[in-house]
Amino acid sequence: MVQAMSLEGGGPAPNGNPNGSYQGTFTDAPAVITSTEPTPGTNFAITLKDKVIAITGANRGIGLGIAEVCLANNAACIYSLDLMEPGEEFATLAKLHLGKLKYRHMDVTNEVSVKAAVDGIVESEGAIHGMVCNAGMTKHQSALDFSMAEVEQLFRLNVFGVWNCATAAARAFIALGIKGSIVFTASMTSYRPNRAAPSAPYGGTKAAVRNMAHTLAMEWAPHGIRVNSISPGFVRTAMTYFVDKQPDWELKMKYYGGMPRLALPQELGGAYVYLLSEGASYTTGIDIPIAGVVGAW
Repeated sequence: MVQAMSLEGGGPAPNGNPNGSYQGTFTDAPAVITSTEPTPGTNFAITLKDKVIAITGANRGIGLGIAEVCLANNAACIYSLDLMEPGEEFATLAKLHLGKLKYRHMDVTNEVSVKAAVDGIVESEGAIHGMVCNAGMTKHQSALDFSMAEVEQLFRLNVFGVWNCATAAARAFIALGIKGSIVFTASMTSYRPNRAAPSAPYGGTKAAVRNMAHTLAMEWAPHGIRVNSISPGFVRTAMTYFVDKQPDWELKMKYYGGMPRLALPQELGGAYVYLLSEGASYTTGIDIPIAGVVGAW
């Protein structure tokens, strides 16, 4: 199961500390944002320069692919917040980006664990600019074969976990006076059933996530906080290894059209980079479908 900060422009922290460290606590009076317009001198290039980004479930799979693309686009630091320990893939990427890819143990379903992880990032880096709520799990089987415990597990991780991470990030952004970005990993199953690998509870969790992104975007817009989601189609991960091994896969692709393959996790990354960047400063409350085989759904 996957559970899968320098400041903008390198300036001082919101409390005026010249070394960029945040000395206050989130119980202090929140910083006041007088305008949600871009900060004067904003770099509108699609880049994550000087950005500290947290990605849940980034020790492998889609999360690690997102981390790789964020680092390729000059992110100052990426934190993987994950329940499982990092593996060989994570270690290889970390060696390529010395000091820029870090790991913190965190359980997205535990509110205390999430808050401690976000506080720890702020303490270490002086700020946090983006949160990617990506950790999740799936289980594909007929609806009548699900136990209530299995359904509850899916909702606890995929929905409640996103809620915990989004609200913790928003509180940090408000306390620091940062116009941060939050991106949810939803799914094309939030729009319609996955006929190749059905899962009614999973689709329900992702529909909830997509709606939550739109609602939080509306609520947090006055703080300059942007909330968006991305809905991937079939992506090649440890959880989807079986999809294109089915005997009728090629026939389905021929009949429905679209790109007849699964995406690499890295092929999703550009959309996350855009939504996390200042180039998307007026983009909030949207979902971006990324599904080259969308016709197969």
